Amino acid sequence: MTGGPAEGSPVAAVARAAGAASGVSRAGVIGISVGVLAAGAAAGVAIERLTVGRAMRRRARAELDANAPYGSLRGRPRTVAAPDGTELYVELDGTGWSGPDGGTGAEPLTVVFCHGYCLNQDSWHFQRAALREGLRLVFWDQRSHGRSERSRSYLAGEPAGIDQLGGDLKAVVDAVAPTGPLVLVGHSMGGMTVMALADQHPELFRERVAGVALIGTLAGDWNEVSLGLPKAGAKLFKKVAPGVVKLLGRQVDLVEATRRLGSDVAAVFYRRFSFGGRDVDPGVVRFAEQLLDATPIDVVAEFYPVFGAHEKYGALDALRGLPALVLAGTKDLLTPSTHSEAMAERLPGAELVLAEGAGHLVMLECPELVDHELARLLRRAVGFAGAAPLPAAVLDLAGERTAETVVDPA
Repeated sequence: MTGGPAEGSPVAAVARAAGAASGVSRAGVIGISVGVLAAGAAAGVAIERLTVGRAMRRRARAELDANAPYGSLRGRPRTVAAPDGTELYVELDGTGWSGPDGGTGAEPLTVVFCHGYCLNQDSWHFQRAALREGLRLVFWDQRSHGRSERSRSYLAGEPAGIDQLGGDLKAVVDAVAPTGPLVLVGHSMGGMTVMALADQHPELFRERVAGVALIGTLAGDWNEVSLGLPKAGAKLFKKVAPGVVKLLGRQVDLVEATRRLGSDVAAVFYRRFSFGGRDVDPGVVRFAEQLLDATPIDVVAEFYPVFGAHEKYGALDALRGLPALVLAGTKDLLTPSTHSEAMAERLPGAELVLAEGAGHLVMLECPELVDHELARLLRRAVGFAGAAPLPAAVLDLAGERTAETVVDPA
């Protein structure tokens, strides 16, 4: 026995993948793809489920796919050109676009939702359903994600960056909500997008933004996140992952075929890093798998490097004094709740809400909690901006309390 990782172990698979970054055979790429996914097993994933009842799981997935309504809600489609010409897919939802203003003459709030890495706007399914009545809602797919066009600047050789996403958000706001008070809601990479916009256009936050929700996100220090791995494992993963992901991004057809063959492994990996509890609706779990599987490996590779460069603590200054919600699951392995606590400390008056036992996709795992806290934020935003009154359905949602909520004033 040597001092290195055991042959055949997940850590060994990742290490071998790192050594193959300069050139690899077909079999090697398959090993890398499976090895990256299997790395989750080293963090305690119940891998035994991969070998038991595979046919039963496939039948269950087919039934869930046939019956689940998640991601089925649609709004009025729009296409918005990003600064580099990339066509961004946008949907306008809610009944408030042409509805009454409550007799005040004030404009209603426009709520803009920004989704996370490897997701799309459908990840806001429950919030879209809960807040449609009487509000103006904007959902959009970040560049290269969902129904938006693949990033033109990236295809031309320019690296992706969070700052670019901030520019995209500004283009969306200018195109579909050029006037009136705004509430910006961002999850994970979407929260980083909101921070990038604040960094680039602090005047927008002084003049028009009436509220901000930062959900399962962080303002910096991504390289310090352990991903739930032991210290040595996290250090190894952070060292080799960029090269492995880059390599996989160059083998799109092969890796996508491998992902389909390794769907059972992927399901375990997705579950561990998406949800904190074991009692999540199987339909929701399957929906999350579909969202993540729909993101091509070259898009995964396009954006993975940007998180280590994301440092926007200074941009939080533009949010000071605004109604703000900072929300995270206490079992989030990708953007740990300690980062939310650090952001809330920089935002006097912000509501810090920790969803006990929830993971990274907290808006899917705890939709009632997230819907309730967003409604409370909207109520505060209306008072802050003097916007048109909220509809009764949203006020009712804001008035309910749930036992899951842990609120600590910043």
